[in-house]
Amino acid sequence: VQLQASGGGLVQAGGSLRLSCAASGRTFSSYTMGWFRQAPGQEREFVAVISRNSGTYAADSVKGRFTISRDNAKNTVSLQMNSLKPEDTAVYFCAADQNYGSIRFTPKEYEYWGQGAEVTVSS
Repeated sequence: VQLQASGGGLVQAGGSLRLSCAASGRTFSSYTMGWFRQAPGQEREFVAVISRNSGTYAADSVKGRFTISRDNAKNTVSLQMNSLKPEDTAVYFCAADQNYGSIRFTPKEYEYWGQGAEVTVSS
């Protein structure tokens, strides 16, 4: 599967952005989809994940502010980000996991990655 992220940009603290990730292929619904982010000089970290049956999990740092969703008919996964903070500044990546086991939360376990969308939150 090929992934293409979009929707990044510059926003003031307290604002909102919506990231989208379009996937190619006919088996999108069979993938667990995740969002990760990487700030300058830091390791890539988990943000949110949505399973094949649309169960969702979010990192504590974004819980209550970020919402992940998917539309299998359109082969897209989205990340709605509200109440953004300067510490949310990072490059955001969508990723796909073809594993049929438990939901996974570390980047190394995801097989496919989009190119990244830059999000900058000014104070």
